[in-house]
Amino acid sequence: MKAKKPVLIAVLALLLALALTLPASAREAPHSEELPLGKPGLSETRQSQRLASGVEYTRIERGENSGKDFYTVDVSFESERRDAAQTARKLRSDGYEPRVETVSERAPDDPERGPLGYLVQTGSFERQAGANALAQRLEADGYSEPSVVYTGEDGAKTTGPWVVHALEIDPHRYGGELEPELATGVVPGRERLSSIAEREDSLAAVNGGYFVIEDQDGTTGDLAGISMLNGELASEAVDGRTNLLLPEGSGEEAEIASVSDAITAHSSDGASREVDGKNREPGLIRNCGGAGGDEPTERPKHDFTCTDGSELIHFTPLFGKSTEPGEGVEVVLDDSGRVVTLRNERGGPIPEDGSVLSGTGEAADWLRAHAKVGSQLRIEEEVLAGGAPLPEEGDTGVVGGGPRLLRNGQVEILAYEEGFHRPGEPEFYYRFGVRRNPRTLAGVTPEGNLLLVAVDGRKPGYSVGASFAESAQIMRALGAEEAVNLDGGGSTSMTLGDDLVNRPSDPTGERPVGDAILLTR
Repeated sequence: MKAKKPVLIAVLALLLALALTLPASAREAPHSEELPLGKPGLSETRQSQRLASGVEYTRIERGENSGKDFYTVDVSFESERRDAAQTARKLRSDGYEPRVETVSERAPDDPERGPLGYLVQTGSFERQAGANALAQRLEADGYSEPSVVYTGEDGAKTTGPWVVHALEIDPHRYGGELEPELATGVVPGRERLSSIAEREDSLAAVNGGYFVIEDQDGTTGDLAGISMLNGELASEAVDGRTNLLLPEGSGEEAEIASVSDAITAHSSDGASREVDGKNREPGLIRNCGGAGGDEPTERPKHDFTCTDGSELIHFTPLFGKSTEPGEGVEVVLDDSGRVVTLRNERGGPIPEDGSVLSGTGEAADWLRAHAKVGSQLRIEEEVLAGGAPLPEEGDTGVVGGGPRLLRNGQVEILAYEEGFHRPGEPEFYYRFGVRRNPRTLAGVTPEGNLLLVAVDGRKPGYSVGASFAESAQIMRALGAEEAVNLDGGGSTSMTLGDDLVNRPSDPTGERPVGDAILLTR
């Protein structure tokens, strides 16, 4: 027996050496690992379905309902411990039993250190109805906007459960195309993903980028960030945010990159002026990140509407039949850029083979001075992806997103840089990035495959959702090298054909969205 031991060791050493010399593609793929959600060893099942050559859908169910999670009521979120302690004392004096939870997790790229804030909660209920009743009692006692939450979604340890839907597209084998598509076919208005998928007869689809929901924030349905369709800019960028770039045709690979743009109007009299935006209500910049004096900031600021009383907005047929009405000046351009009409108020037809420049404030004065009927206006657009200009001639599609989650296979969550942390408002990052929410994610593998992922959430007992950190780990485990967060929450949706396969979180069901990513047949 002793004589066999050196032989066994030699064989094992040889096998190890052979394994290390194999190319990465021949070893165990990263996406064969269990999802890093909850503790290792939780139950996990996967069901896969081949939709077409090079396209596979996988449904992953992981974990189980935790007996330690419960419904409770958030009374307040405080930046300072002393303020949380004061709220807790008042709650006790009013007959409640408060808890103060320290929220330690900050945005990974936040330059500040220390706890993010302090959460004051009260109540512990197995069912939501009990927490709802407590919230009503608190509101009657003068506490402003108490909210019912489930602790399994608060970012702390849980056993789930989770339901994850993943589409993996190999562009070298898939014969169709990947295309962004506007809801309703034009910028204004919203449409359910299942309706878009049915209208376009798609193989599969997911929701796309952030968009305007309320009229007070701009044009409803306008993409709150960049949108590019077949090489045509439909909406300007939130400068510096990470986005998804879709290939010009089949066989080409998608990219994840930081995108910014610059749009300029050049008059034949030699004058030039910055164009502030594309196809939206002048003066209202959802998610900010523009230029030209926007208030209160030109930096990205998520779920916030910046304002500017002096804007030049370029409207194209992608906006529909007519521009946004209001005070100001508009000039109508034919397909050669010649000014054919000047309107002394905003709101009028957009020519099918031309465009309209709409100005407010100083921008209106600029149009009066430099866009006289018969003159020429040239609109110059430059879109930079990863610092390099996209070709002027091409069919690239761009879908807005943010923040970045992975770079070169490593977790890199740029929440602070891309406006998902608001300085002075720490509760925003807690609600958006630390807490578990439904997520729509996009990633690219080292082999160039595109991953489109929907994580169900806000469904206790079915799926609790994912934080930013968990989203990054999900994408890494599925094999992504680069990854970005797309619009999530109630917008998260995925279809196979026109059948919805996930469970949207809005109480009313599937939410109408602003755009979608389609796999054509």
